[in-house]
Amino acid sequence: MKTDAICIISFHFFQETVLFNRSKIRYMTKLRFLLLPAFLSICAISCRDEEEIHQPVVTHVTQQEEGNILGFYLLNEGNMGANKATLDFLDFSTGNFHHNIFAYANPNVPKELGDVGNDLAIYGSKMYAVINASNKVEVMNKRTARRLGQINIPNCRYIKFHDGYAYIVSYAGPIEINPDYTQRGYVAKVDTTTFEVVATCLVGLQPDGIEIVGNKIYVANSGGYMFPNYENTVSVIDIEAFKEIYRIETAINLHRLQADSHGILWLSSRGDNHGIPPALHWIDTETDTYGGMLEAPVSGMTLDGDWLYFYGTAVSNNTLEWTSTFGIVDVVKKEVVTLNFLADGAEKEFIRPYGIMVNPQNKDIYLTDAANFVLPGMLFCFDRHGKKKWHVRTGDIPAHFAILYK
Repeated sequence: MKTDAICIISFHFFQETVLFNRSKIRYMTKLRFLLLPAFLSICAISCRDEEEIHQPVVTHVTQQEEGNILGFYLLNEGNMGANKATLDFLDFSTGNFHHNIFAYANPNVPKELGDVGNDLAIYGSKMYAVINASNKVEVMNKRTARRLGQINIPNCRYIKFHDGYAYIVSYAGPIEINPDYTQRGYVAKVDTTTFEVVATCLVGLQPDGIEIVGNKIYVANSGGYMFPNYENTVSVIDIEAFKEIYRIETAINLHRLQADSHGILWLSSRGDNHGIPPALHWIDTETDTYGGMLEAPVSGMTLDGDWLYFYGTAVSNNTLEWTSTFGIVDVVKKEVVTLNFLADGAEKEFIRPYGIMVNPQNKDIYLTDAANFVLPGMLFCFDRHGKKKWHVRTGDIPAHFAILYK
């Protein structure tokens, strides 16, 4: 019998002590551990035969950072059907990157986060992870990642908040490629104190991105399951009546929505990989009229002031060749500033760019790479000039960011 062991693991962002055992018989053996109150500083446990104490995986990646940001969470989607969505955290006070923290914070949650993490957001004291194929939204304490509850939404996609409610987009129907798909999607209105769905509003087919501007909700209807019969509209919902009031015709296969500070709603279209390429479009939210498009192959985007940063990945069904773009759009002038903001040939390090965020504090640019969508991905950090600062391995298919403020 091995002797008793003492293991102290201090997470700055957890503000508590975590003690756990892991069997070394197999690499994928389930972790077992106890979560202890924050005031405990030491705890002794007896280890069984063939067991030893391990610390959670932590990688030091950067220097400590001052300011009003504690760090950020990164949601890794995980390959569909593999039940491998995970949550990482970069702690700015230490420069440490903590891997798979949901599992450590919630040892008793079966299947951990679930199947395909599709969106991540913080609202009030809570953090919400939209888990698409598991038909749920996991609700956590934003500082500890401890599970508080679950919202059941079928085939859920993206989330936004307004006046104490979460608005969650749902495809409503099953995950199924079908050109004759008829099930309309909806937006669910959820009370953030009870986690109960209080109302739903029907929109178009396979709705994706959602944005709230003033008293209106905008939803991008993609028709993504219906190739080649894609949708091409944005649903506009009156937020008080919670009713769809009309739709705006734009472009096919819509995906992301982002509103700037000038009343313009930016939308990305994935095109069809044949004759219609991906592009960036916009709507004037004052008049709810379609404004135009830019030839920018946007897959994901994020706003920082008047600059919209984006990455684009596209594959040709004719040549099967992938191309990647890292661009900036001036939202005031409505023009592309550059199609490559990375320096020193850093774009060559990427296989499949998959997520983007700009640090509002120091303007660092964070980009993720999903690689082959099966093995762990990578998170890259670049300074405001596009020079690489560091990179770190993540979970599978890293995609969605949420900043944690002090």
